[in-house]
Amino acid sequence: MQAATPSRRQPALSAYAMFVFAFIYLPVVVLIAYSFNRDGVGGFPPRHFTLHWYGQLFGDSAIWDAVLNSLLVAAGSVALALTLGLLAALALDRASFPGKALFRRLVLLPLILPGIITGLSLLMFAVFVNAPLNLLTVFFGHGTALISVATTELFAGLQKLDRAQEEASLDLGATPWQTFWRITLPNLKLSLIAAGLLIFTLSMDEIAVTFFLIGRDNTLPMEIWGRLRQGMTPEINAISTLIFVVSVALISIWYRLRTRTLRDVS
Repeated sequence: MQAATPSRRQPALSAYAMFVFAFIYLPVVVLIAYSFNRDGVGGFPPRHFTLHWYGQLFGDSAIWDAVLNSLLVAAGSVALALTLGLLAALALDRASFPGKALFRRLVLLPLILPGIITGLSLLMFAVFVNAPLNLLTVFFGHGTALISVATTELFAGLQKLDRAQEEASLDLGATPWQTFWRITLPNLKLSLIAAGLLIFTLSMDEIAVTFFLIGRDNTLPMEIWGRLRQGMTPEINAISTLIFVVSVALISIWYRLRTRTLRDVS
């Protein structure tokens, strides 16, 4: 009787899982399908295949200027978040100091706070220091908001490191700085790459923080959001499809690196 229960539940669980996946991914499939529809948005299923909307997209200078801005902001955010996140992770893993538990909670707080709260607080700080709103403020906003992601990933990587190599390096006469550059940092390579890919993806898709800190320039999500006020167009479907493909590729690389790291440790 007990052995038969799981087999009776399995079809129901499979059906429920299929429903959940369809609910999540069917709109994405429809969006991608419409990006190849000659008749634009409307009427399903699409009947006439075309690459016209992609050709129109590649000739749209405003969108590609926004793409360039997003790439610059994302690359800078990766550098800033990884640098400060690595320092925070090292402090949490290697140092003992008063208020360490509180420091850990404060570092991870942006993971919990809604993006609108983070963006509004950063806007108030920018106004307080009389900083003009532009791509630079967006860069600092993204980098600050994503430090917690870098800290979480790198702290997990530090927890899995074999400290014997570092101790051997110090015993053989290397300075702590030499040990860090030659032993610790190379062993964190996969964690750094995985965290960087995740931060890059999150920065490229970020809109809540960007909304409060952007000036005259536009990032790609803000450009798309502005155009959506005039209605959904196949060109937006096309750029959204490209964003989806790139995001899935980056997340897949991040997942493979993370899985590889866990496998090597085990």
